[in-house]
Amino acid sequence: MSLLDRIRAVGHQAWHPVGAAGFGAAMVLFAVVSYFANTGERWVFLLDSANLALHEAGHPLFGLLLGERMAVYGGTLMQLIFPMAATLSFWQRREAVSFALCMAWGCENLWNIARYMADARAQVLPLVGGGEHDWTEIFSRWGVLHRDLQIAGWVTIFGWAGILAVWGWLGRRWLRDRVSHGSGDA
Repeated sequence: MSLLDRIRAVGHQAWHPVGAAGFGAAMVLFAVVSYFANTGERWVFLLDSANLALHEAGHPLFGLLLGERMAVYGGTLMQLIFPMAATLSFWQRREAVSFALCMAWGCENLWNIARYMADARAQVLPLVGGGEHDWTEIFSRWGVLHRDLQIAGWVTIFGWAGILAVWGWLGRRWLRDRVSHGSGDA
């Protein structure tokens, strides 16, 4: 069976029902993470500490596997790859709440990445190890350093759009499961 056939087969499987408790907990978590990720220090301790560890691990990993020139991209790529791999795993198992939470994690990462992008010229954010600023290097290579704030704005919007879309998708799943099972505890 080809990869495309396996993807189609999974796509035809039913999602596990979304219960009221799971839906409620996910909504509270979405709201809390969204609030802390966009106010004050803009840091969600547990989540962003993991994101930072993944980011820092990505530099040497990508540098080792793909060469020194790719190491600068490795931090951001690893920060995105890990939540997307978790999302894919839950999609394959058709676990709606876990899938939605991992999608939200990926979208929350976009806010962090956008914050880092927006700092490319100003360089006021503290850097781990005090090394080079990834996005200054990346945007300079691409010839768009002067557009750091504009690009960061779009990445932020994309993160919000993703959060709102997954929030809406999970709410729709919950309502559909509630109606099809005749109760709020589906």
